[in-house]
Amino acid sequence: MSTSPLSRRTVLAGTAAAAALTATPALQGRTHAAERAQLPANTYRWRTAVIGGTGFVTGVLFHPTVRGLAYARTDIGGAYRWDDRTARWTPLTDHLGWDDWNLLGVEAIAVDPAHPDRVYLALGTYSQSWAGNGAILRSEDRGATWTRTDLTVKLGANEDGRGTGERLLVDPRDSDTLWLGTRHDGLLRSTDRGATWKPADAFPAAPNPTGQGVTLLVAAGRTLYAGWGDADGTTATANLFRTADGTTWEPVPGQPAGTAAKVPVRAAYDRHTRELYLTYANAPGPNGQSDGSVHKLATATGRWTEVTPVKPGGTTEDGSADSFGYGGAAVDARRPGTVVVSTNNRWAAVDTLYRTTDGGRTWTSLKDSAVLDVSETPYLKWGEALPKFGWWIQAVAVDPYDSRHVVYGTGATLYGTRDLKRWAPQIRGLEETAVRQLISPPTGEAHLLSGLGDIGVMYHERLTASPSRGMATNPVFGSATGLAQAALEPSYVVRAGWGDHGNGAFSRDGGRTWAPFPAQPAIAKDAPGPIAANADGSVLLWSFVHWDGTRYPAHRSADNGATWTEVPSFPKGATPVADPADPAVFYAYDTDAGTLLASTDGGRTFAARATGLPSGDTQFKVVAAPGRSGDLWLSAKWNGLYRSTDGGAGFAKVDSCWASYTLGFGKAADGADYPAIYQVGSTETITAVYRSDDGARTWLRINDDRHQWGWTGEVITGDPRIHGRVYLATNGRGIQYGEPV
Repeated sequence: MSTSPLSRRTVLAGTAAAAALTATPALQGRTHAAERAQLPANTYRWRTAVIGGTGFVTGVLFHPTVRGLAYARTDIGGAYRWDDRTARWTPLTDHLGWDDWNLLGVEAIAVDPAHPDRVYLALGTYSQSWAGNGAILRSEDRGATWTRTDLTVKLGANEDGRGTGERLLVDPRDSDTLWLGTRHDGLLRSTDRGATWKPADAFPAAPNPTGQGVTLLVAAGRTLYAGWGDADGTTATANLFRTADGTTWEPVPGQPAGTAAKVPVRAAYDRHTRELYLTYANAPGPNGQSDGSVHKLATATGRWTEVTPVKPGGTTEDGSADSFGYGGAAVDARRPGTVVVSTNNRWAAVDTLYRTTDGGRTWTSLKDSAVLDVSETPYLKWGEALPKFGWWIQAVAVDPYDSRHVVYGTGATLYGTRDLKRWAPQIRGLEETAVRQLISPPTGEAHLLSGLGDIGVMYHERLTASPSRGMATNPVFGSATGLAQAALEPSYVVRAGWGDHGNGAFSRDGGRTWAPFPAQPAIAKDAPGPIAANADGSVLLWSFVHWDGTRYPAHRSADNGATWTEVPSFPKGATPVADPADPAVFYAYDTDAGTLLASTDGGRTFAARATGLPSGDTQFKVVAAPGRSGDLWLSAKWNGLYRSTDGGAGFAKVDSCWASYTLGFGKAADGADYPAIYQVGSTETITAVYRSDDGARTWLRINDDRHQWGWTGEVITGDPRIHGRVYLATNGRGIQYGEPV
């Protein structure tokens, strides 16, 4: 990905084509065309197509001194602020751009009880060597504006343990002092409100380059506690430490040990009873937990009491093992001894919340009396008659001003209640989908079809409400791997993806309803990949790629999936592209060789055309311009943008941009003879969203510095019925769509 500094330049113009070529070497540097015109960047209104949640909400934090104010964090989709008056979440990190893609994962949130407008975020999605360092964002206006400090360590908001926490804390004795628990670099301390950080050298636990490190930080009065995720579960290694003066740390005496108390997951302090509640599991989660417990510490006396609601390890009615850990923990600030905890990774009996009003002596399962209303986000039924109470529940919060207002995060949404019985998604404004495919049909009720990570395919009859049909069923998919429409028969749509009851399906009503292919190649179950339908829908090409990247031969069907035959000449794992005007023609780009191949016999055989094109990256993409035969565009990242008008026999370099990551088309501007072109690319130093109304001779930047959404290189498409409307895939902020103001 580009590491260029950001720029506010919006338009770069130049000639659209160079001499035709059949062999183009990869660029050794950046070539910038001359800038001709400066057009205003802020000419678009950007909104999120409503689905509702769709990802793992890893933390929720009510402000302890401001009624109706809360914050939420996600593993890959940024942070949000809740406004109780509007019942809506506001995204706080959309300003993070292409180069900061690794900062869209939020490891932790902290608020300052003494200064209600202050909020802090610890950002960093991955801690591997290929990811950048983390950062701290600090705000004096509840996240409207931010000041940033780049860290020298990595954080891991989308790794194991992402539901523990919080790992960031404002010291209750001094608002200028903050503490940050890291995974691999120990405990850090700041004495200038997060502007600079140093190791807390007195912290006794030794960092582990592959461990969990500090899993939680919590204040109990003026004493700070830190959970440690790398103990072995025995009394020989402590997993909970404390400091009373901010300088010296010690293991907490008498702390629980054993497999069920190996990893401290969450903690909550009841200031009325002066008791600290902690949830534990045998692994950090959200996956891999099979044992756990709940304990409380009387901080005044040092006495520990186990208060586990139900011990893991029993059997369900069908004989399955009832294994799970414990996750979220929250106290009721208004009612002493009232606590809510969650189970986690309880797949057999389904996760629940347990609530006690007597300090843990007795517990009630809130799932048992819950009435779930998911009418606002129907996809949560997952093709079944009723929704599940939840899974991956590690975020739980109780409103400090309303004891009956409880919220909990799941792997797909955030549920809330105001009466402890009726629950509904409290998710408006929070969209976390990782988007894989987008189609804007030329006809029909829906202006958008989407293929998504984890939640399959959606038919968006409205952009301002979650699809009424929920996710596509018959069959239900997890992640979609392919979505295609027959250009001359747009009512015919096909999809592919990961599923337990089939991996491919077709629709004859534009994606409203589906039926599985009558048959599928054996490899489809283990390696479903991209799929294409030719222009009239009479031929399908299905490519196969395992999740680990292993590629397999493509297959062809000429009878709507009843029979399939292997296509040996198709490059393994490539994305098939149908010519939108000629049913006999398909294309494929061999990214290993840098070769464009074409078929003129309906996908039976493929032959090489242009060679020597950019190679070595499976994310290079070929798209075909609508309504034209042989008009192909190749986005080759920092190698640039290329165009062929002869079906891939020759390509010309487009010199009006130096990088192109994904490209699509929409309705032409009034008076224009070529479709509007949209791309995520770079015309000078910034990677942004652009539109061209003159065949790529000039580009207008159509997003702005407030709307960047991290990495956006997967797919973009315009609307064929509305000039200027564009749909953009993000990797954790759902489907963004923009329209000229």
